[in-house]
Amino acid sequence: MNELQHETSPYLLQHANNPIHWKAWNDRTLLSAKNENKLILVSVGYSSCHWCHVMEHESFEDEDVANVMNPNFISIKVDREERPDVDAIYMKAVQLMTKQGGWPLNVVCLPDGRPVWGGTYHRKEDWIDILQQLQKLFTESPEKMIDYAEKLHQGITLLGLVQKNPSDEKIDPANIKPMVEKWSRSFDWEFGGYARAPKFMMPNNYLFLQRYGYQTKSADLLDFVDLTLMRMASGGLFDTVGGGFSRYSVDMRWHVPHFEKMLYDNGQLISLYSEAYKRTQNPLYKEVIEKTLTFIERELLNPDDAFYSALDADSINEIAELEEGAFYVWKKDQLQKLLKDDFEVFSELFNINDFGFWENDNYVLIQSQSTEDIASQFGLTETELLIKKKNWEQLLFAEREKRPKPRLDDKSLTSWNAIMLKGYVDAYKALGNEHYLTIAKKNADFILHKQWSEEGFLWHSYKNGKSTIKGFLEDYAFVIDAFIGLYQATLEENYLMHAKQLADYCLEHFYDETQQFFAFTARNEIQLIASHFETEDNVIPASNSVMANNLFVLSLLYHNSYYEKTALQMLHHMIPHLDYASAYSNWMNLWLHLSEDNKELAICGKKALDSLKKINAEYLPNIIVAGSTTQSDLPFLTNRFDEENLLFYICHNKKCLLPNTSLEATVSELKIN
Repeated sequence: MNELQHETSPYLLQHANNPIHWKAWNDRTLLSAKNENKLILVSVGYSSCHWCHVMEHESFEDEDVANVMNPNFISIKVDREERPDVDAIYMKAVQLMTKQGGWPLNVVCLPDGRPVWGGTYHRKEDWIDILQQLQKLFTESPEKMIDYAEKLHQGITLLGLVQKNPSDEKIDPANIKPMVEKWSRSFDWEFGGYARAPKFMMPNNYLFLQRYGYQTKSADLLDFVDLTLMRMASGGLFDTVGGGFSRYSVDMRWHVPHFEKMLYDNGQLISLYSEAYKRTQNPLYKEVIEKTLTFIERELLNPDDAFYSALDADSINEIAELEEGAFYVWKKDQLQKLLKDDFEVFSELFNINDFGFWENDNYVLIQSQSTEDIASQFGLTETELLIKKKNWEQLLFAEREKRPKPRLDDKSLTSWNAIMLKGYVDAYKALGNEHYLTIAKKNADFILHKQWSEEGFLWHSYKNGKSTIKGFLEDYAFVIDAFIGLYQATLEENYLMHAKQLADYCLEHFYDETQQFFAFTARNEIQLIASHFETEDNVIPASNSVMANNLFVLSLLYHNSYYEKTALQMLHHMIPHLDYASAYSNWMNLWLHLSEDNKELAICGKKALDSLKKINAEYLPNIIVAGSTTQSDLPFLTNRFDEENLLFYICHNKKCLLPNTSLEATVSELKIN
């Protein structure tokens, strides 16, 4: 076994028996490269990465490869989910070198860590050839490598830095319109999402588009959001049998998923479907929420009230081999045997035909017609078909549980836990299910008691009762966001106080006064070869955009002008770079906070919670809510509590109307009609 046997990451442990002399990323390993004057080979992946497993099997389990790597390289395996900082820096390098990226991410570096070559998956023969050429060059002409490394390092240092916006033009939300119009030209009006494959879900995009469509009264935008959400929920991307979404679709129809299930996707999608349910009351959205949270609790909730990270795409098939999707797919004869006389109706509903066919005689369950249409074809009422559908799914679930399950990544990441916590809070707001709030509070306690150190910093990872790796900006940003949401669901000010404490910690330890953005790594931690400022929203929103939104909300509730100045300064610098709107939707959400439609609502009185539940069940994305059931010292609520009356204060642009006592009148005034 190699040194990875001492790690806790499931991904690193998967490589512990490789003949490669893998080491973990740490100071001791990096120092050994300098002392031995050896090239460093950094290989980055994650436990549910299919092509990472393929390259491991083809190359890293092979003695011929080991005989090349072991004598000549200090080989370091990195779990990108444990070390997103390392992943981000070397991903920049590979993108500069090859104009593309992905995982497994393989980079060869000088002994000081500066990269000289990078790529992704390579077959065994190509891999050996590349490494031998690099080693020969390092031995015979090291000056060429050093010269290239210096130029590449300059590029890495500059890449991702946001040029300051010299303009003093007012930040006008009206300027969002042409960006959205340009963005809409990439919409897929048949299947939703964007007209390309593979197709990622990008929940933050649709949270923004839904809000923008609502605030601008754009029926087209709202129709597109609904088309996307309904197609995603009906496609193979959503596991209708067991709940939960896979990471992305390999095709344009949301048909065949890449079968791994990630906590961060499902947490964000719960928030998205919850907001959409509040707007539409669509029963499909409610079904998606309930099935997904049932999956999360069944498969990803651990005894410490923390959430595990992911389920692998691969599982053991009927011939005892690892195969992508084996746990989820069905063969026609299996379904005929299980469903008997109902097979004909089932096959029409779930496309056990050319449309639903994948490969190797396997079918993915995908719906392309409404239950109303299918019911009509077979002389059933829609209610009768829906009862059958529920019974079929329970039957298939019981049968599927007999199969070997996908491998579990059982580490718990603070940032991803906070995303899931927020999902539970949003589901509680939309559906009023107290159980969801209970789970959210328990997870918040996990973060507070296990992941928040006595020294004031957050830990990033947790496994087997042990917290490890000091937190990155993403951990703070998402925890702050989740705690603000939990406060707005409960009016328990301790959550808001914790959010403010963490925001202040970030301003002290992560904020770069020169760049006027937050660095990904705290300044008092050991730095990598370059600083990283995460500003582009991806499948997860950028930690800087989340922090900017957080600071804006906290600035209103705490009357803190520095928070507001910092948030809007970040937005001001980002605006010239927002040409490709889908990569900056969370920044545009902050921008939309500045619209005339945006308001704040204070609910104050002994029975404030009852009214809060009703307010939270409404779709009011342009309203920032606060309140109290007792006298409060929160600046936004000072002197607003009344022992005798329940009062509603509507505020805008730091001015508040006289309070009213009618919930109905308040909701009517807040809604955009």
